[in-house]
Amino acid sequence: MGKFEELVRARRSIRTFDGKGISDEHLKRIEAYMQDVPNPYGIHVEFKLLHAGQDHLTSKVINGTDLWIGAKVKKVPHAEEAFGYSFEEFALFCQSLGIGTTIIAGTMDRPAFEKAMQLAADEVMLCVTPIGYPAEKMGVKEKLMRTGISADKRADFDKIFFKDAYGNKLAASEAGACEKALEMLRWAPSAVNKQPWRVVVAGEQVHFYEKHSKGYISELGDLQKIDIGIGIKHFMGEVEEEGLKGSLVIEDPHLETPEDVEYIATFRFTK
Repeated sequence: MGKFEELVRARRSIRTFDGKGISDEHLKRIEAYMQDVPNPYGIHVEFKLLHAGQDHLTSKVINGTDLWIGAKVKKVPHAEEAFGYSFEEFALFCQSLGIGTTIIAGTMDRPAFEKAMQLAADEVMLCVTPIGYPAEKMGVKEKLMRTGISADKRADFDKIFFKDAYGNKLAASEAGACEKALEMLRWAPSAVNKQPWRVVVAGEQVHFYEKHSKGYISELGDLQKIDIGIGIKHFMGEVEEEGLKGSLVIEDPHLETPEDVEYIATFRFTK
């Protein structure tokens, strides 16, 4: 198992922390890392360390830490996907240090967080995460939340990945060079575990789509596109680890899809 897969497999959403804070060494590494967290869209996502006490931040689902990371982005096309990609990049970095995270978009005092992030009129704060070392045991509320969304389960490979045409099932054994990358995408986290990603593999091209669910588009944007960005990060992270080459482009192949499915981007392998 490669290092990237180990991080993906080990990571889960942490809502109960040990209450001991983060070591100075780890905090310095986090603050340095978040200065420039990349994404393939070239859209800057600005991260900021927040303190619950001094910034008056609250969330009814988090216990045992007063440290938070907020992030904001300009309101531009593909901001949600870029945000999701960079946010997951940051979360996996934290995982490599043994620091827990969980992506929160709703269960928080949003006005307080937005004030602490000093949002400009052309910016949006899509999500935040608490950071800290995980507690030895999950809290009761945390266990109930994970059970309620079947957090440890994922859709079958051939239900979300297709060959050449949308709906034409792709078996893992047919996925070739991108099999492991698709599996890492399959295990990406998503809001209430909706897993909105759908993928069509057509030769050297991998087309990413969003399967819309009701209730995720608001004045903030399309929150499921954040999930798609997270999934693309998982895919591209594994591709990079395997030493494969390619790039993300936005060139709609205009494949026939259901009405609730939207084209997002294409990863094109190169030799």
